[in-house]
Amino acid sequence: MDKELLLFILMVGSFMISCFALKLPSGMGMVIAAVVGALAGGFGVPVKQLVEGSMSMLDTVLVIAAAMVFMKCIQNSGALDDINSAIIRKFHRFPALLLLCLMVVVMFPGMITGSSTAAIISAGVLVCPILIEMGIPKAKAGAFIALGGMFGATAPPVNMAVMAIGSGIDIPYSGFELPLILLSFPLAFVTAIFLGYRDAKKSDLAAMAQKYEVARQNEEHPRSLWISLIPLIVMVVLMVLPNIFPQQVPSVGMTVIFLISAIVSLFTGKRRVNVLQTTREAIDSSLPVMGILMGVGAFIEVMTLTGLKGYVVVSCLSLPDTLLYVAILVTIPLFGAISSLGSASLLGVPFVLALISSDQIIVTAAIASLASIGELVPPTALAGIFGAEVAGVDRYSKVLRKCLIPALLIIVVSMLFIIFANPIASILG
Repeated sequence: MDKELLLFILMVGSFMISCFALKLPSGMGMVIAAVVGALAGGFGVPVKQLVEGSMSMLDTVLVIAAAMVFMKCIQNSGALDDINSAIIRKFHRFPALLLLCLMVVVMFPGMITGSSTAAIISAGVLVCPILIEMGIPKAKAGAFIALGGMFGATAPPVNMAVMAIGSGIDIPYSGFELPLILLSFPLAFVTAIFLGYRDAKKSDLAAMAQKYEVARQNEEHPRSLWISLIPLIVMVVLMVLPNIFPQQVPSVGMTVIFLISAIVSLFTGKRRVNVLQTTREAIDSSLPVMGILMGVGAFIEVMTLTGLKGYVVVSCLSLPDTLLYVAILVTIPLFGAISSLGSASLLGVPFVLALISSDQIIVTAAIASLASIGELVPPTALAGIFGAEVAGVDRYSKVLRKCLIPALLIIVVSMLFIIFANPIASILG
């Protein structure tokens, strides 16, 4: 057996023992695995590489932190409550449109943070009771918000898996918007209809909308929905203008955009926001994700130091095309059971390099979409577990069963994007 293969097994085994046996956070497990790999490779404890690898993810970490601050600000200010109320009051006569709008609400936190967990524990907490009130069974409601969080993490503008793969192969985070939209929104809408339409159609949505209308009228100072939308509008404008007018409007970066939008939300919400407490909540919520990112950076740096990264790349390049596609189909989701982000970064990098003749933007986006399935793979199954907790389901396996068909759909579409990357790229221009 090759030395590099033994080293890889040792690193992965150390990570699994750290996470499953010792119950350590995934980010810490990545760092421990990196240290074990360096020691086994004869490099001692490579402090320089560990620090450099962790800091390589600093930009992404700052984006996640700022996005979570913005998400908590609009949540605590009451803007999300206003948006949910308006959606129900306006679309209660059209169950399909109502479900699509609620799916977008669930996706939104994941879109701006890159974290499915953030979407489930923020917007999912608000949307899930509405779904249950619409007559949708708890298991389906849990699956709805679990999958919504996953689709949100896949959708632009922030996709951490793509960022992680890009940092490993020096691809700038640019040009991924349309592929990620096609890999997330159509599947999300099909999922919303599949899980909710039959039950929602049987419910008395008019009575439900009337209840929200009465609650709005009983407010001391009812406000226009547009006031609640101002922070979101500011965010979109700051993101779009530099692309439309690159010479006239400089880009200030995603971190600054989210912070500006968060400041605007302090003055447009119906509730006063405790800035210090809200910021603390946001950082606490995003720490696990930021820890995983920095751990992945250290892990990849040590893989490069020991030559393991090159070994994995060469091994993937040596596979026939058919076996390569099978390897992607099997290993990316299964390794995602440990960490979907780790799966994308550790395995996605060599797979993208192995498919160097295919359009790398399309392949990278599709692998990121495929890696999201790891959020549903036991024993971790983070999206399924959080979805079950929010919906009040006693066993998360009930939620996972409802996620099965949409998950298979994600796998099929993602693999089609990988196999036909060049034709799809030519169509998209």
